[in-house]
Amino acid sequence: MATTAPLWPDPSRSRVSAARVARLATVRPDGSPHHVPVTFALHGHTVVTAVDHKPKSTTALQRLANIDAEPRVSLLVDHYDEDWRRLWWVRLDGDAHVVRDEPERSTLLEPLVARYAAYQDRPPAGPVIVVRIATVTSWSASD
Repeated sequence: MATTAPLWPDPSRSRVSAARVARLATVRPDGSPHHVPVTFALHGHTVVTAVDHKPKSTTALQRLANIDAEPRVSLLVDHYDEDWRRLWWVRLDGDAHVVRDEPERSTLLEPLVARYAAYQDRPPAGPVIVVRIATVTSWSASD
């Protein structure tokens, strides 16, 4: 399947690349939104995130079930500052899928492990979420 590269308004790609956390929005079976903060890495026209070792109440995570049932997701990356001239946000919308099987799962982890020091000694052991970015929307108080 051929995909086209999303259009990244300047300087949104560099802002996303420098950010350390995003908020992943998925759709629950009842249609309501489900948001969680995630670590992430840009990888070409995709974003990868994974279920890591931070404490969780269960390994049957709602975000994974949501993506399995409804792949449309949104990632929001933002910056807040008391000086509101420095505010910005970037939203990445696309379709996601969950990768649970090796060796693909481990290969997809490489950008995350390279990006976060906490993963270098203890890479995420859970599933990887891959988001194919379809659209990029951004806003900045200074642009």
